[in-house]
Amino acid sequence: MNTKADFYFNKGKWQKETQQLRKIVLDCDLKEELKWGCPCYTFEGKNIVLIHVFKEYYALLFFKGALLNDPENILIQQTENVQSARQIRFTNLQEIVKMAPVIKGYIYQAVEVEEAGLKVPLKKTKDFPVPEEFQNKLTEISSLKTAFEALTPGRQRAYIFYFSQPKQSKTREARVEKYLPKILDGKGLDD
Repeated sequence: MNTKADFYFNKGKWQKETQQLRKIVLDCDLKEELKWGCPCYTFEGKNIVLIHVFKEYYALLFFKGALLNDPENILIQQTENVQSARQIRFTNLQEIVKMAPVIKGYIYQAVEVEEAGLKVPLKKTKDFPVPEEFQNKLTEISSLKTAFEALTPGRQRAYIFYFSQPKQSKTREARVEKYLPKILDGKGLDD
């Protein structure tokens, strides 16, 4: 146990549940760390699982969950844009107690994936459709295209996803216009 993570298990409505989940994960000989404000469990420095809570549920997130066999059909892809991670979601303490052996099996499998050095084949930024409103600006403004291409792939995808979300072209255009200066400054959506 890492005392820096204790606060996470003593707040909110899922305290007993997350404390039980913590015991199960630690019983798998993983090291507990605090990353992204959440308890993260590693094996030889590699991220394996993360416990995180939401309003309606709490979850065990497997960083390379897309590579795991899922015979119980319990791994959930958070959104269509999440490529690698998968969650097991919970809503009560009894689920965890009942599923403890299954949870451990998935954790051990995730460790084996890391030991084998397996990697999730990720889509490249070019594989995602660029909204027309943003593509027009990239074509019009060569410095914007250069600045966008200089961003990390994750930052590029964040902009593409954000610009693609609105249904109306007018809203997509407004978002593109608002974030042009940030892209030109080499900054990500949330920088």
